[in-house]
Amino acid sequence: MRVVFLYPPPWKIPQSGHPPYPPGEGSPEGVDPDAVLSGDLIQAPYGLLSLAAQAIHAGHRVTVLNIANFPWPAVELLAANLDADVYGFSCLTANRRGVAMSAELFRRSHPQAHITVGGPHVTALPLDTLAHCDAIDTIVIGEGEQTFLQIIQQLQLAKPVENIPGLAWRSSGGCHVCPSGDFIKDLDVLVPPSKYFRLRTLLTSRGCPMGCTYCCSNLMWGRRLRSHSVNYVLDMIETCVREHNQRIIAIKDDTFTINPQRVLAICQGIRERGLDFMWSCETRADCLDEEVLSAMRAAGCKRISLGVESASEIILRNVRKQVSPKQVLHVTRAAKKFGLQVRFYMMAGNRGETVETFRQSLEFIATAKPNQFVFSQLHLYPGTEEFRLFEESGIVSNNFFFDRDFFCLTCFAGRRKDADKITAWVKQLEGAKKCWNYSVADRADVIDRLPAQHSLHMDLCAAYLREKKPNRAEEQLQKAVDMQYFLPGLIDNQRACIAALRKDYKMALAHLEAAVRSYPHQVVLKNLKRLQTWMNGESTGSHRPPSLAVDDGFETACVWYQPEFPDPLELKLQPNATTL
Repeated sequence: MRVVFLYPPPWKIPQSGHPPYPPGEGSPEGVDPDAVLSGDLIQAPYGLLSLAAQAIHAGHRVTVLNIANFPWPAVELLAANLDADVYGFSCLTANRRGVAMSAELFRRSHPQAHITVGGPHVTALPLDTLAHCDAIDTIVIGEGEQTFLQIIQQLQLAKPVENIPGLAWRSSGGCHVCPSGDFIKDLDVLVPPSKYFRLRTLLTSRGCPMGCTYCCSNLMWGRRLRSHSVNYVLDMIETCVREHNQRIIAIKDDTFTINPQRVLAICQGIRERGLDFMWSCETRADCLDEEVLSAMRAAGCKRISLGVESASEIILRNVRKQVSPKQVLHVTRAAKKFGLQVRFYMMAGNRGETVETFRQSLEFIATAKPNQFVFSQLHLYPGTEEFRLFEESGIVSNNFFFDRDFFCLTCFAGRRKDADKITAWVKQLEGAKKCWNYSVADRADVIDRLPAQHSLHMDLCAAYLREKKPNRAEEQLQKAVDMQYFLPGLIDNQRACIAALRKDYKMALAHLEAAVRSYPHQVVLKNLKRLQTWMNGESTGSHRPPSLAVDDGFETACVWYQPEFPDPLELKLQPNATTL
């Protein structure tokens, strides 16, 4: 069958130079469209790519498009020209309105096609979604690979698509739900999305035994942890590194290190297979020790992100985090022994939050000194315990997600009189904030502690550059080059920084231009723009030469590949265009 998978935009995005769409269609009031149409928010969900991989493997003709930042005229063009038997949309709370409008658009263009939607938002609200959007035929609930393939099988046999485990559907008698069947016990039976798509994000497990009240992971995957085998994970990574030349990978398991022995085996396999790449993972402080941290760093891990949320024991108990600030502090200090970048995920506005508890979190950050921290305010997602508590209090209802125009349902569950002050505080802390960085002495200690590794010398090079010692930096950079460091763009960036410290700006520019040709790392693009602006005499501030940024953190790059990230050049709109 012809199958099209789409990750729609959150609302109708206007074409460049055109006015915004009216309320209810365009971006909600008070929301900066540029702030939400970049980065992680427009990354296609891994589950959508897994469904596509299974359908391709089963022999179907599959198209996958990430259109999360496409202007609405481009979506209309797609709907008019992209023929399929089945359209599958991925729905998060953030893009629920765009999914509904896209489904209606494709329904008008393809009245006979089957339209199905999956994802965490509709998993929590299957019947409500069907009731509010007539264009949608079915909802795939939770883990969707088996359910989706059964949908296609029923359609091929010209049988009604109903009574499939994990499916919600509409009939003349109303809307119905068939309880989900068993979760996939052996995840290795699934075809990895990396077989068909170039990815920089991998999932190696599903399910989380924790019960944090604000998280909807259990809704999608259940509380029992299920993991791919070590060899399956290593094969996925090897495909990414060797076949797709993907040298920067983010492992996005809820808690990657929950099984330390498995992590140690994966790290050993990475080294044995000679897989040279930079990677990061998300985890918890109670699932790490020095043995695991050392092995991860030796296998190329660059950054760990810890769910800290708060430094208040009261709040941590309220959200059932089951991790103490003492554990976080211990693991942060241990991670620094091995030169890992440490990022804290923090929350504000949970039950028990006061000015005092929020200040306590800020003081904890100042004490622990992670390299980076990210604050967010409490968001209520359907299907979570926090949403249920607010619903029972009569403050929210499921209808909010269909009747009201907002991006995310941001709430404050702490002391009411402190809400405005804390909200304003969080606003000032938006985005990833730098907190601490390694000194030359710190980086030298790491080199003494770990086996020889090119990335350690790259890190020491960066530390010397921050201390404005270009000759020492050059020595360490050459060691990394001699050991065959695998990201030439970052090598050229450091060379540019060395040249700038020596006031050879033409040479610095040449190195940055070479770095861009190699790979457009964000740090390179920023440095190039900064230097070109100054050399062209366009600087509006000080006429002093610009300070170029070194890089020793986890690299995020600007190269986007369909379907994981939307390529803005994937679809070109021409005036009065009628074809793709």
